[in-house]
Order: sequence, then C-alpha cells, then structure tokens
Amino acid sequence: MGKIRWYIVVSTHPIRVLTIGVFGRCDEMNMNERKRRIIEAIVSDYIASAEPISSRTISRKYNLGISPATIRNEMSDLEEMGFLAQTHAMSGRIPSDKAYRLYVDTIVRRRELTELEAEYLERIIQSNVSQIEYLMRETAKAIAHLTNYTTIISDPIADEPAIKHLRLMPLDDEAVLLVVICDSKAVKNINVYTGTTIASNVLNHLSDILNEHLSGLTLNEIGENEAAGLRQGFGEHFELLDAVLQALAGVMGYGDDANVYTSGIKNILTFPEFNDVAKAHSIFEALEEKDQLINLLGSGGNIEQVVEITIGEENEQANMKDLSIIKANYKINNLTGQIGIIGPKRMDYARAMSILRGAAERINKVLSGEPKNDEEARE
Repeated sequence: MGKIRWYIVVSTHPIRVLTIGVFGRCDEMNMNERKRRIIEAIVSDYIASAEPISSRTISRKYNLGISPATIRNEMSDLEEMGFLAQTHAMSGRIPSDKAYRLYVDTIVRRRELTELEAEYLERIIQSNVSQIEYLMRETAKAIAHLTNYTTIISDPIADEPAIKHLRLMPLDDEAVLLVVICDSKAVKNINVYTGTTIASNVLNHLSDILNEHLSGLTLNEIGENEAAGLRQGFGEHFELLDAVLQALAGVMGYGDDANVYTSGIKNILTFPEFNDVAKAHSIFEALEEKDQLINLLGSGGNIEQVVEITIGEENEQANMKDLSIIKANYKINNLTGQIGIIGPKRMDYARAMSILRGAAERINKVLSGEPKNDEEARE
C-alpha cells in the first residue's frame, strides 16, 4: 500500500493487522465488554460448526455469567447494530462481515506455531532453498496442507515499476477504463466502477491531473503532497479518485513477468458455504487467472511484519465476496514477495495468521543467509 494511507485504517491491536475496511466509531463506542464476549463466542462457535448459534448454545458452552434471556437481548441488540444476522426467523444468528472485522481487529489473540507446525515449515523451506521456484511451490503446498485453505505465493521481485502515463476512458454508464503504462513498458487495463456517467472531456481533464501528480513515481513514492494535489484537482470526483488509487495499489506491485504459485484450490470445496456449484466455479475461475491472482495479492510495498486481512465485502472482486484473504510480505534483501491465504469468512484467523507469519519469517531467514544457531548447526 506504500504511502497511500488516507483511505486505510491501521489497527492498534497487538498482532498488528492492517485493515482495509472502516469500522464504525459509533458502534465501537457502544460496544461494551459483554457484547464483545458474546461476539467472540458466536464467531468462535460458528468457525467450528458453520451452524447458526442460539442464545441457549452460548449459555451452555460459554461461561459468560449471564442468563440465556440476557444473552438473547444482547444478541438482538447486536443484530440491530449490524454484527449478527438471522438466516430465517426461527434460527440462531450468524456473524456478519462487521462481526468478523471486530473479531479480527480487537478480539482474536496471537497464536504461536506448534512445535510440529514449526518443524514442518522449517523442513520444507530448508530442503527447497536451492531453487526459488521449488521453494515457492513447496511452501504453498505446506501452508495449504497446514491450514486446509487455498494458498497463493508470488516470486520475490525488485524495482517496483514507475508510472509512465495514465488515462481514463469511458467504458459504460457506470464504469471507466483506467489505462496504466509503466516504465517497464507493461500496459495494464483496469475497469473502475463509478456508479455514474462521466463525460469524456471530464475524464481527459482528470487524466491530465493524474499524470501531473503521478507520472514518474512508483507506488511507494506517492505521498501526502501528491494526495493533496489529486484531491484538489479531482474536486467533486473524489470517489473516482479513491477507486483509481485502489486500482493502482492492486496492480502496481508486481511486474507482468512475476510468477504466482497456488496450492489447495480444491480445499474450498470442503466447506459447506461453497456447496453451490456456480459459486464454487466462479471462485475457481478467479484463482486460475494470473492477473486476478496478482490483484488479490496486491502491492507488497515496504510494510514489514504486518498481516493484512480483507473480509467478505471488503474484497473488490465480486467472486471473492464470500471469502477472507490474509496476506503477509516476505523479504529477501531488496526483493519483496507476498503470501496469501484464501478461505471462508469463518476461517480460523488465529491459526492461519500464525502459519502465514511463521512461513514468511522462515523464508526471510533462510533466503537472507542468516547463520544457523548452534543447535541447528549440530544437526
């Protein structure tokens, strides 16, 4: 994400999760500890069972120190606040995207790798260190095996491309085409949703403003001065500006020659949420397209040791709205790549984050040539 920070909220939670969604401050202020504990119980139970959760289930399984009637009242309040939903009138509740976001940002606890997980990752990475391609493929397989989710890994690359020229062109009544030409001669075309028709002469003027402020810069070189100039130049078209910057952040991190490795794509079929054949097919299509995978991983930027999570509707791609994506960087000297885990919104976030973080840390250590400790050297 580089320095484009005016549309990003960074969580202060100890595990340092970079969030893309915006959490409502009013609801956060109204969230007392009892409601948080109920959300934690519901999300935890739903992750394990995939079944709507009733107040009776919460009362029986979790020692909250309050009656089932009180739990029912709190759950009704949480539903009104948008944290819970009912599939039908007589069912229990399921968490909304908003509940998962609260859970990830303020409730989920950092989990360390188990001894077996750590040894497994260490063995896979150490045994494939001689060839980057094999290392990426086998690491993707290892993470998919440990998490039972889908894994994406990009090759490490250097020299983030600079923007040479930008142009906005009419596409239809609710979208424009953003053409990005990089100094590497790569040309990227991105559909940008506007929700309204924007005249060609206005798009030409806005294209000039984009080029005036961004031409010659990499994503990481776009700072507040450029942001201020763009905001002033776009004026009432600020929503289009946000969409353009989001699109740039999604495509400028990786060159067209970057390799992307996947593993565990069929793991999605093991979750009841994706029993619908059409829904599963749409997801498979996205995971088979290199451009879509690169967009999912986004820009590695220079953010180190930060886990980034997008949940459900926060994902820009329509066929990813029922999924969560967890990403982390790995670095090899001046090279940067990304690892992503894709799973249902009710994924085990603590476990997935610990495995993702553990894999990234071990790749960093092994490929940066850090010396082994005495115990490793003896082995």
